[in-house]
Amino acid sequence: MDFIKKLKENTYLRNMLVFLSVLGPGIITGSVDNDAGGITTYSVAGAVYGYRLLWTLIPSFIALITVQEMNARMGIVTGKGLADLIRENFGVKTTFYIFTCLLIADIGNTATEFAGIAGSLMVFGVSKYISVPLAALAVWIIVLKGDYKTSERIFLLFSFCLLSYIISAVMANPDWGKIGVALVSPSMEWNPEYIGMVMGLVGTTIAPWMQFYIQSAVIEKRILVEDYKYVKWDVVLGGVATVVIAFFIVIACAATLHENGIVINEAKDAAVALKPLAGDFAGVLFAFGLFIASIFSATILPLACAFYVCEGFGFEAGIDKKFSEAPQFYILFSSIILIGVGVILLPNAPLIQITIWTQVLNAILLPVVLICMIVMVNNEKIMGEHTNSRSQNLVGVSTVAILVVMSILLLFMPLVKGLQGGQ
Repeated sequence: MDFIKKLKENTYLRNMLVFLSVLGPGIITGSVDNDAGGITTYSVAGAVYGYRLLWTLIPSFIALITVQEMNARMGIVTGKGLADLIRENFGVKTTFYIFTCLLIADIGNTATEFAGIAGSLMVFGVSKYISVPLAALAVWIIVLKGDYKTSERIFLLFSFCLLSYIISAVMANPDWGKIGVALVSPSMEWNPEYIGMVMGLVGTTIAPWMQFYIQSAVIEKRILVEDYKYVKWDVVLGGVATVVIAFFIVIACAATLHENGIVINEAKDAAVALKPLAGDFAGVLFAFGLFIASIFSATILPLACAFYVCEGFGFEAGIDKKFSEAPQFYILFSSIILIGVGVILLPNAPLIQITIWTQVLNAILLPVVLICMIVMVNNEKIMGEHTNSRSQNLVGVSTVAILVVMSILLLFMPLVKGLQGGQ
């Protein structure tokens, strides 16, 4: 009784305990954004352009925390997932078209994650025919046999393990003076390759599935409206985790691969190339980070996909539910994993093409999802007094406008390059 009395009297301690109780959705969603595709993008950016693209991480950070905050707020206020709200406010037909495209993109993204698992363990001499099935089984057990609290603790541990990239970067002895200049002095080159890489860096920070996952996650935790202020800090920490890890991946590759003129095609190549340049331990840590990020994302991506599809069409969904209570949810989750694994185990599977086209589809669909979000989060019938402020709308609308332009450029850049090549 004395402890409870002291706790009530100690505002700081009480606030800290409440914050720790709601911690999770923002950090997990932000951390998993650094998946195999993201790590590959950051690695190639550092290897090809050195430190010059670090400035893109600042607007990416602002866009990420703005969008994620909207999702968390909608989930807490309404108690409904983003998919539920889209179906109720935009109709079943619109929901069907959006989710069909998202499902295709997320199956491709899941396959890319298993490719990251295969590549990272190949650095240690493990065949993909061993690593991928075992990883898939581990992912399936985590979700099907655990509950939300257990799964969240595992995911938070995975997030912490991504800090290995910081060590890899420091061991590469980067030029901190050049890094500081690159952060505050944006540089642009008006050619398709450079613009395409800028779009890739900004676009890989925010993906459609992230918006559905974080909103479902805050609902699963049963977070109350009065605790919303703590969730905002969780979202900010998640954004910081995303950008910090991306920052150090770019630095690690810029300080070693770029300085030595080494070209890479995927994140696995970066881990291998780092060994003779920054030491075996740096290369091992880079491969370890790729493995953790890939298995982390291979869990969250199909989970988020199963969440929004089931929510969108009125099926029961949630890790805390038994298979008999949510069969569609678990069958869809398992099917996405099986398809992703099957694609990776195919001989000569076109993994690069799969990665590129799923990213293109994500970039095209993301503005559609964000427009739906902004319309709903400004609807007083849905949000009550918790609608967006003017500044939030300014950032949100600007983000949508930039993403629309990026999507158009992403679609037409190959055409422009082809026309230039034919002249």
